[in-house]
Amino acid sequence: MLAVLVAVAALGPASSAMADSLVGAGSTLLAPLEAQWANDYHHRTGVSVTYGAVGSGAGIAQISARTVDFGASDAPMTPDQASGCNGCVQIPWALTATGVAFHLDGVRSLKLSGPIVAKIYLGQITKWNDKRIRKLNRGVHLPGTKITPVFRSDGSGDTYAFTDYLSGVSSSWKHRIGRATAVSFPAGVGGRGNDGVTAIVASTNGSIGYISASYIIAHALKVAALQNAAGKFVYPNLSNISAAASVVKRVPSNNEMHIVNSPKSIPNAYPLSTFTYVIVPKSSSKASALGRFILYAMNAGQRFGAALDFAPIPRVVYQAGIRTVHSLS
Repeated sequence: MLAVLVAVAALGPASSAMADSLVGAGSTLLAPLEAQWANDYHHRTGVSVTYGAVGSGAGIAQISARTVDFGASDAPMTPDQASGCNGCVQIPWALTATGVAFHLDGVRSLKLSGPIVAKIYLGQITKWNDKRIRKLNRGVHLPGTKITPVFRSDGSGDTYAFTDYLSGVSSSWKHRIGRATAVSFPAGVGGRGNDGVTAIVASTNGSIGYISASYIIAHALKVAALQNAAGKFVYPNLSNISAAASVVKRVPSNNEMHIVNSPKSIPNAYPLSTFTYVIVPKSSSKASALGRFILYAMNAGQRFGAALDFAPIPRVVYQAGIRTVHSLS
């Protein structure tokens, strides 16, 4: 039914058979890129796309209740969420990273490892001059300032990526906390959305918070270099995000992928990289309009990504997304 949609380059004004508006909700990580997409897509087609940055968990809930036309999540749906969505599919349409931002007066650069970040969020490392942090940052004067871990208080794909990452590098984290879009953090303070965490980190000396890369760039926050599986300390830049995604050689039928903690054979991989997904009903009266918009995002829309630290989606992932779009009816 949707084979004609492959001709994305020919996108023109919306026909009378198409919806003239789409409404979505979800990921705050995606919001800056989604805003660019909506503006450009409306200019190209006349179709208005309204998006509510309410967090990945809320986005999944809203598409499950069919109060929006599409949801957006940086976390793949759990089996329960997939069942509750009653015939939804998830399509990877963007690739970026969650950065670990910090605010520590007098310190411009910082190296951290996954196990140390886990201990900070478990409340086991509480001062910035802890010997375990100093060991990674020889030559850097680290004050004895209290560490304030900042986390997302809403259901969040960033939380999923962050806890997925920590579960892979810390057995204590894996068994005590685990991975999910919302967990019970043992230490720190919560902020709603990337905006909320960004605001707390920006205003609190001694703070550390996991924030989507685009927000870190927009607010000129300092970001830690994270140690990857190869032992290198790397930043969430386009090259390192793309390196992490290169681990994907085959995409499963449900499109679920995990690219945190890429193996040491990929030496430049940023270990907190993530895909973000659009979630849509497989059958919908707006299937054609949704398909056209998703294909736009996966094609022409990718050009807006670089300035926001979104890397191009790999070809194998793109092809899997196209197949899923063609299944809509």
